[in-house]
Amino acid sequence: MDLQDQLKNLFPDHTPDPSTDKNPDEATGLWIQDEPILCKYEKRKGKPITILDGYTGAVEDFKALAKEIKTTLSVGGSFKDDKIIIQGDYRDKIMEILKEKGFQVKRVGG
Repeated sequence: MDLQDQLKNLFPDHTPDPSTDKNPDEATGLWIQDEPILCKYEKRKGKPITILDGYTGAVEDFKALAKEIKTTLSVGGSFKDDKIIIQGDYRDKIMEILKEKGFQVKRVGG
């Protein structure tokens, strides 16, 4: 018995409002941004890295985005101090991925 069935047993007279039903195919609005995400390029210890900074949403969402970017590009990286750090210079590919998700992205440096 799932949660919907339990709620129907508790409240048999209630009819759900169809306008509040969420369609999983629609965008859920997870990625709400006021300012664009900054996509920077740096070198640390002689190695190139790409840094994403400026996300204003929940930390868990940003961590999930970091994991998705890393698996999509098959690269290493980390999430520290509200920044995503990706190993290598992947600014163009990362910007394409973020634009497809509906983010505003600004390229910084070079």
